Amino acid sequence: MNSTTTRSGHGDPTGTLDEALERLHSTGPEFEGWLSNHAPMAVEALVRHGETRTVHRWLDGYAERLDDPPSSRAPVTDSNWRAALGDSARLTDWTRFFTHTMEERPWRDVLAHWWPLLLPGIAGGATHPVIRTGHAVRTLLAEDGDTVPRRTELAHALGYWAARHSTLAETEPLPGAGSADEGYEAAPLIAEQSGGIRERLARIAALPLRPRTAEAENQAEREGGKAGPHGGSTDPEGARADLEEIVRAATHRYATHAHGSPVMLVHAATAPNAVLRVLPALPRELWAASVDAAWAASAAVTAVYGPSQGMPVSAGGGLTPREAFAEAAAHGDEHAIKFADTALDVAARRNGDDPLAVAAVLRTTELIEPARRPR
Repeated sequence: MNSTTTRSGHGDPTGTLDEALERLHSTGPEFEGWLSNHAPMAVEALVRHGETRTVHRWLDGYAERLDDPPSSRAPVTDSNWRAALGDSARLTDWTRFFTHTMEERPWRDVLAHWWPLLLPGIAGGATHPVIRTGHAVRTLLAEDGDTVPRRTELAHALGYWAARHSTLAETEPLPGAGSADEGYEAAPLIAEQSGGIRERLARIAALPLRPRTAEAENQAEREGGKAGPHGGSTDPEGARADLEEIVRAATHRYATHAHGSPVMLVHAATAPNAVLRVLPALPRELWAASVDAAWAASAAVTAVYGPSQGMPVSAGGGLTPREAFAEAAAHGDEHAIKFADTALDVAARRNGDDPLAVAAVLRTTELIEPARRPR
């Protein structure tokens, strides 16, 4: 393993991550229309898992696709922000607003204030803004992680989210399942799986409420919590346990259902995992609502891209989770890298023994086209 591998709670001693983020902050959050710039998320995952030496070369290849930031229209302020919420033409205005705000207030205070305001729009930008936010917060929570490039990255992530803010349509609430696996099975697939994600999400008529997991049930009994209006636990630790199970189930399900849409179904796992990464930086009273939103977004992605039937899959080929991540890094596609990063989180909660999570990572390298190499 590379000696620069960063583990939970530790920063990047090489400075590579901050260098990469500084390179990327001169680029826009989207390119070729509204494709998301995944580079900030991918380079964070590469550094975290010991691939530091590959970061700048990977970025050289990816950066060929990126655009400059869009032009500014008018400043976003504390008094006019509601009119700018969800206006993609204000991407740069929102980024500048959050960059300035981060300079004046601690990043945790900014996050705690804006998180509940942005959370209803978690599905905006195909969930990429919340995923980018999760990566940014993880870097800031690391030992010695509170650096200017990382605070700027959080500002870019929140600005992207505000500009692409888009709420899910009202749907019929179906009963919450007794497990996360059952919850995904209960998500009704839309009849017409065609068009972009915004068109697909608009066709959802019903979604199951957040599943209540056995671990959350036990946690609630220990802490005096109870089931909430959205099916899952209302106490913070029970809600967190629900979310861990949601991320595990979505990651495992990718192994058997990825053929429905290999790229888009990645987000059914990475979006809720982003929320899980942000929870430690949020006031605990925001946790349960955050888990509700994470489940709704993940279930919605499943409903609009999932196949009607799963497929059998081999159990990981004998690779360790870290070896599987190295395979994804060598493959080079940003979605494979980000998914492998989430799968490593899932495997870590099982002491590294999770063959199905490994198998899911290998499915990304089988089904997604490898990245182009730099010219």
